[in-house]
Amino acid sequence: MSDFKVFIGGSAGSIAPITSILSSLPADFNMIITIVIHSSIDSKTLLSETLANNCDVTVIEVSDKEKSIANNIYVAPSGYHLYVENSNNFSLSLDEKINFSRPAIDVLFTSAAEIFGKHCIAILLSGANDDGTEGLLKIKRHGGLTVVQSPESSQVSIMPQSAIDNDAVTKILSPKEISLLLLEYNDYH
Repeated sequence: MSDFKVFIGGSAGSIAPITSILSSLPADFNMIITIVIHSSIDSKTLLSETLANNCDVTVIEVSDKEKSIANNIYVAPSGYHLYVENSNNFSLSLDEKINFSRPAIDVLFTSAAEIFGKHCIAILLSGANDDGTEGLLKIKRHGGLTVVQSPESSQVSIMPQSAIDNDAVTKILSPKEISLLLLEYNDYH
């Protein structure tokens, strides 16, 4: 099993690239993937179901104190911040919104940096604000790999461009290249 943990964040325009990335993963993909996508508590999001219908890896909407297990994809529920509590568990919070969002990407990325450091692969996709930039910076400072969707392949390029402008990025990749990167890390690390 890989020592790397994958953390993905996105907002406006991120559903198509994340579906594309996850649909390329084999059923035996053995890294834990945790996802925060901005969503409104008022909207009945079916993100977990949508992702589960488009990939071969098990997709789970996180419950408070949920234990993380390899070969699963964990998705933050609408209306809750998602924290990596320790190397095995998640926690949920109703703390104030950050960057106008709950769940916020920075919350997940920052807590992941503190727990996993250089074993983080953080991916920031399309979005319309700068959420994720601070968390990517923290992961990068801890030696983790930070990736953003290329602005030209993003439906809304503000989020990845913010990370690029703030020197928070190790790699700038298209969704297809992100898929290949994850497959490479899954097979060889």
